[in-house]
Amino acid sequence: MAEKLPISKTRYIGVDPGTNIMGYAIIEIQGQKVKLIVIDTINMKNLPSQQLKLKRIFESLRKIIIQYRPVEMAVEAPFFGKNVQSMLKLGRAQGVAMAAGITQGLAITEYSPKKIKQSVTGNGNASKEQVAAMLGHILGVKMKEYPLDATDALGAAICHHYQNNSSLSGRKKYSGWDAFVKDNPDRKSK
Repeated sequence: MAEKLPISKTRYIGVDPGTNIMGYAIIEIQGQKVKLIVIDTINMKNLPSQQLKLKRIFESLRKIIIQYRPVEMAVEAPFFGKNVQSMLKLGRAQGVAMAAGITQGLAITEYSPKKIKQSVTGNGNASKEQVAAMLGHILGVKMKEYPLDATDALGAAICHHYQNNSSLSGRKKYSGWDAFVKDNPDRKSK
C-alpha cells in the first residue's frame, strides 16, 4: 500500500484597498479545507499626507506577506464613483498594495466588488453585512467582531480560492510578461 503524502497547503492574501483603512485577510487551503489565518486592517487615518499613507500600505503589506507567506494576492478593484479625486487616491492605494505583493513574488488577481459578492453569496448585489455573514458561515468564524474592510478583504481571498478551483474559470495564470509572451507568441506586438 502506498504511503499517504501530506496534502500541500496554499495561502492567499485578500486585500480591500483604502486610503484611510485597508483590510487584509489570509486564508490557507489544504485539500478542500479553507482556514482563516489572519484578518485585520491597516489604519492610516492619523497620517497627515497621502505619501505617508502609501508608504504605510507598502511597508505593512510587505511585512505581512513575509510573515505569513501567501503565494497569491486577490485585490478588490476600486468601485467607480463620481468623485474623481477619491478614485485617484484609491487607485494609488491599490497600486501600492499590488506593488508590495509583486515585490514579494506574488501573482496578483483583481476582482470587482460585484464578482466577489457573487462568488461568496451567490448575489452580486449583496450588502457588505451579508457577505460577512456568509463568510462566517463558510469558515465557521464569527465575523461580527471584524470591521467590514477586513471582511471585504476576506471575501476577495475566498473569491480567489473559488475561482482557482472552478473548472469553469478556464483561464491560465502567468507569473509575468515573459511567461505570457512565451505561451502567446502571436499576441506579441512586432
